[in-house]
Amino acid sequence: MDKKERIKLWLAEMRAPFLILAVLLVTIGLAFGWKYHPPGTTFNPLYAGLLLLGVVSSHISVNLFNEYSDNKTNIDHNTPRTPFSGGSGILSSGLLSSASVYKAALITLFIALAIGIYFAITVHWIIFILAGFGAFSILFYTPFLTKIQLGELFSGLTLGTFVVLGSYVVMTASPGMPITELFPKDVLLMSIPPGILTALLLLINEFPDMEADKQGGRKHLVIWLGRKKAAYVYISGMAATFGLIIGAALFNIVSPWFMLALIPILFAYKASMGALRHGHDPPKLIPALGMNVLTVLSTDLLIAIAVIMETF
Repeated sequence: MDKKERIKLWLAEMRAPFLILAVLLVTIGLAFGWKYHPPGTTFNPLYAGLLLLGVVSSHISVNLFNEYSDNKTNIDHNTPRTPFSGGSGILSSGLLSSASVYKAALITLFIALAIGIYFAITVHWIIFILAGFGAFSILFYTPFLTKIQLGELFSGLTLGTFVVLGSYVVMTASPGMPITELFPKDVLLMSIPPGILTALLLLINEFPDMEADKQGGRKHLVIWLGRKKAAYVYISGMAATFGLIIGAALFNIVSPWFMLALIPILFAYKASMGALRHGHDPPKLIPALGMNVLTVLSTDLLIAIAVIMETF
């Protein structure tokens, strides 16, 4: 295998296309950081770059740990793969060794933690808490959280909401700042929809994996509730996401620019109806999985754009 092919293999194992989500979440935090950066200070591009590296590394780490665990428990061997779920299949096909993937997962986790600790020391101690929860979620997502119906919640928090809040803090806080002054109301409120969407991305992708996950010892929400009830949870999450955006705009917590983030509602509707009607049939569910990805990425992008438009 030549170098180019090996790079492609590792990018596939890291689930590179899904790392766009990490970039967009950081972008939301950076946009709020640009809006609120303290007077007399400049926007720090070095911090922005380190943030991006740290968050992308954390997403790579959780993907690799998940792939390693799914191969070890034989979930990968029983999962019906779709373009959006079911893992890469690289480990189960023997193209990479489990040891090399586990090592890469640890290295990327170390990079993310090192950057988080640096910011916690130099910017604000609350980063210790946000990064600590993130590390816990990465390490214990598969062996623990997915077995007590908390995997979706922790993913939404640590790989969604906390990324937005942490990115904002890094760009605006100082070591002595009181915790009550860290987060403006609009930053707190608009960090919630990206968190819900991250959780929903995981939730709907569990539909095709349900039987294989159950055999592998997992007990996530789809297994616990069943596909039909889980579909209603998914629909409720989408309603809450767009309801929060509408409510925040109507009550002048955010500007009308945030109504731009309602554009993907049609994608969300199609994804919701697909989950409800075809949750039991993976081939027929694939269009809904695609609509879900479009909903998540486009909504996060439009939230970031809305923040930037507020600054003009």
